[in-house]
Amino acid sequence: MSTSPPRSLDAGARETAVIAALMVNARAAMVEFQSADQSRTDEAVTALAWAIYEPDRARELAEIAVEDTGLGNVDSKILKNTRKTFGCLRDLMRVKSVGQISDDPTTGIIKYAKPVGVVAAVTPSTNPAATPVNKAMFAIKGRNAVIVAPSPAGLRTTTRVVEYMRAELVKIGLPADLVQVLPSPVNKTLTQELMKAVDLIVVTGSQNNVKRAYSSGTPAIGVGAGNVPVVIDETADLRDAAQKISASKTFDNATSCSSENSLVILDSVYDATLDALREVGGYVCSVDEKEDIRKTLWQDGHLNRHVIAKDAPVLAKTCNLAPAAQNAAFFLVEEDDVDPCSKFTDEKLSLVLTVYRASDMEDVIAKLNGILKVCGKGHSVGIHTGTPENATRLAEEIDVVRVLENQAHTFGNGGGFDNGLNFTLTMGGGTWAGNSISDNLNYTHFLNITHLVKTIPGDKPSEEELFGEYLSKYGA
Repeated sequence: MSTSPPRSLDAGARETAVIAALMVNARAAMVEFQSADQSRTDEAVTALAWAIYEPDRARELAEIAVEDTGLGNVDSKILKNTRKTFGCLRDLMRVKSVGQISDDPTTGIIKYAKPVGVVAAVTPSTNPAATPVNKAMFAIKGRNAVIVAPSPAGLRTTTRVVEYMRAELVKIGLPADLVQVLPSPVNKTLTQELMKAVDLIVVTGSQNNVKRAYSSGTPAIGVGAGNVPVVIDETADLRDAAQKISASKTFDNATSCSSENSLVILDSVYDATLDALREVGGYVCSVDEKEDIRKTLWQDGHLNRHVIAKDAPVLAKTCNLAPAAQNAAFFLVEEDDVDPCSKFTDEKLSLVLTVYRASDMEDVIAKLNGILKVCGKGHSVGIHTGTPENATRLAEEIDVVRVLENQAHTFGNGGGFDNGLNFTLTMGGGTWAGNSISDNLNYTHFLNITHLVKTIPGDKPSEEELFGEYLSKYGA
């Protein structure tokens, strides 16, 4: 896969030439792939999945990602590389995406799926292997081609996984150029040129990239920031809740946008909940330790890249926490109320959880809204409860796309084997988050649909049926 233009070109011209070459390759590959039936398409999707799911590759990619980005931990990334891919493949093998995909005699509408074209998949440093494969699987399911734009920090990992995907495509007799990656050096200008050239942009990660995608003039799907608050009410199974919160918060050192960032605990079970969290590795920081974390985790108003997503002992040592904190799995800082000016209200990308005490569900609602106003509106919230009505209330009153009930948030928000959400690594937040989608990114976002419209028996109600009740109540 050679995209290197002549050295005599200046920087801007070279970037334009690189993108032009990638686009020629992608469109040629799509022409070769356009006759694929559903079986052949699904074979291609399976090939991409195996590119990362194969155990040796899953580990190698995880190790390179942690080595290069310094974010997360190897065991979690191995699980992310395999579990997300397996779940996504399960979902994709159960749906149609080629030719006629539905026929509704009632409406007389028959739907035909067609490609959207060449997709730019902008991917983050937090998931430099799993996210490119996830997006490529969606794109290929729609018989599209995809060009991956990696983060600079994740370039080596993303390039390697793209090489594996290309090799698997060749192995089954399909063009490797269905999946390509931007060459080094990757920069904003190169990514911006790609955004202008393709037919669809799908962005995960930097909110600056999301904004650039939406202003590029190309149809785009971008997702908002996470900052997940989770409620524990007085009817929750506290031990179960604590175990799930611990497993979720510590997964990949809290790099996921679905990782819990705050806990809102009902007053009647506040102390008991903290005890349960201590039993699973939580460390409640003193006032002085909280200040040490604040000064260390944020530098010049921004998250400190030398601290985020690090192992717990590293964070404890860097923040000068007490010796007892060295054995903790995650850290709890208590706040009296939701303060928009407090950094602890924001997303932390670290093993730090902000804890709030709430007097009742009215107070819970107020605190959730306060947190999400700072960051994370539209994304998701969670609740641990034995009272389903409380979960229903959150779904009715909080402006988020997902409300998870009694689940480990990181493992359920992007699809789980025990919930019905689509497996994905890209979660839309609706217009609340400035996004164009309000569900989990999935294969349907990579399809154009043609509607064949048949005539049906007339369905025209009388004026009385439509206006009668209104006119009898309010008059003409």
